[in-house]
Amino acid sequence: MSNTTISDGGEDSGCIGGSPYNGNLGLRIGAIFVILVTSLFGTLLPVISRKVRRLGVPENVYEFVKYFGSGVIIATSFIHLLAPAFDSLSSPCLTGTWTKYDWAPAIAMFSAFSIFIVELVCHRAGASYLRRQGLKSHDQHNSSAAPEPSHTIHGAHVEERGQTGVNNTGEVSATTESGSVDPNDPKDDDDREQGRVHDHDHDHDSIDKDALAQILGTLILEFGVIFHSLVIGLTLAVVADFATLFVVIVFHQMFEGLGLGARLSALRLPKRLRWAPYAGACIYPCITPLGIAIGLGVRQTYNPDSGTAAAVSGVLDAFSAGVLLWSGLVECLAHDFIFNRAMATEASNLKVTFAVGSVLLGAGLMALLGAWA
Repeated sequence: MSNTTISDGGEDSGCIGGSPYNGNLGLRIGAIFVILVTSLFGTLLPVISRKVRRLGVPENVYEFVKYFGSGVIIATSFIHLLAPAFDSLSSPCLTGTWTKYDWAPAIAMFSAFSIFIVELVCHRAGASYLRRQGLKSHDQHNSSAAPEPSHTIHGAHVEERGQTGVNNTGEVSATTESGSVDPNDPKDDDDREQGRVHDHDHDHDSIDKDALAQILGTLILEFGVIFHSLVIGLTLAVVADFATLFVVIVFHQMFEGLGLGARLSALRLPKRLRWAPYAGACIYPCITPLGIAIGLGVRQTYNPDSGTAAAVSGVLDAFSAGVLLWSGLVECLAHDFIFNRAMATEASNLKVTFAVGSVLLGAGLMALLGAWA
């Protein structure tokens, strides 16, 4: 890679120019707190509304936020990450190997395959662990299937002598060998009670194992937006057209937070890990303010148009684009619609239309913000 050079002294004066910072220090410092609060609001809203039931947030509102967030994630990957990566890595300030190949799609492809391999290895390792414990892995894409002699997504467990299932209300019912239940038989009452306790114990264990896969997917999503948010903060700290970019980034980060928060709120975790969604919701809002603070610290010397900045931001944007493409298309859309039997075959046309419309609305609004940032 000896031919790969980064030139800050090319023909374009922007490559060798100083920082575009033009004052407004007070407003830029204020932006740290405004973006922190609005991003925190967007990320925590789905988590709190889902976890704190007494708030009485309608289920339709939560579903809208979840699907809206999926659209935001997908639009972010294409419009706010991949497109800027193309621009940065085709900068005239870059020379040598940077100019001989389209690095942006190659890096995005590499990151998508990397995430795929990481998830595949982790899932196989998790399944191997469950087998060593005498359990079977979960069928996360077929949650409405009948219980099998294993731990299912609902935590139900089927025994050889009888069956303990979960009815539509979430209660556990016991069936005899003939498949019938006598509600007046005290023995059946005892069996049902034992089955309830048995199911509860295994459900706690089952969810605990499944939580690892859920946390992994959400961590990948948060990992994808962190680098992007840091670069946004650095740019906002020194950009000349501060006012316009600031307003756009406030909405950008809040919408992105809604998407992340919706996924965090959906985590099915045991009691000892119920702090994790709140922790994840508090990490993301801090990244852009951190980037602004760093940018203000080097505001007299940092030039986002220089060759070095173009290479770094382009690589980070392209890598993050691949991560969010995987998360948005596979973890969100595919899991929510294609692999989810309830949405794929059982939901009404109205419910599916509502869900798809929410996704498109989120993607459309986020794509529209791309006209300014």
